[in-house]
Amino acid sequence: MASQAAENYLKAIFYLSKEKEEVNVSELSTVLGVSKPTVNSMIKALNQQGMVHHEKYRPVVLTEKGKKAAALIIRKHRLTEMYLVKKMGFGWEEVHEIAEQVEHISSKKLFDRMEELLNFPENDPHGSPIPDREGNFRQTHFSPLSNFDKGDKVKLMALADSEKDLLLFLNNKSIVLNIELSVLSKEDFDKSMEVSYKKDQKVMLSGQICDSLLVEKLD
Repeated sequence: MASQAAENYLKAIFYLSKEKEEVNVSELSTVLGVSKPTVNSMIKALNQQGMVHHEKYRPVVLTEKGKKAAALIIRKHRLTEMYLVKKMGFGWEEVHEIAEQVEHISSKKLFDRMEELLNFPENDPHGSPIPDREGNFRQTHFSPLSNFDKGDKVKLMALADSEKDLLLFLNNKSIVLNIELSVLSKEDFDKSMEVSYKKDQKVMLSGQICDSLLVEKLD
């Protein structure tokens, strides 16, 4: 990979393509905070490297080569987050910005060793799957808490996003991965939910937060 900037483009295209079918130059310009001419210049370079396929006025599409490169960048990021939490005692709300820097280190040996020291974790601290050494993702089938109703019992498995404000809110409420939640009520108006956990703790969660909590139903 030629530069950190190129890696950031690949990662941005990868994430945007998971949210929508087509990724265009305007969206990349907004997400990356750069001008459209700058985006066009980088996309042209990535196209020449075989990382993306792009024609004028058409969506930007990652090639198989580009998808693998993006996945390996994400692998380095998520392994770093897990290492910072498990081996260095950082909170899950502290690790994203550090991992953004470390993910650009090119040494495969470093990250493979990091993975070994962590005993080959499947997920990062936020529950997102860590790609393997070939860039393959383990498939997960979790649903947003907002999909459930009063009386349902679920286990928190992952977060749809790792925004710092969300993580700090969950810290404040002592809500962590693998915790069991019971839905006590659900408001029709704004889809907010009251849930109970840890025997006697209760909290009202906004619809937005419920959308961000990925869970699996308990029998």
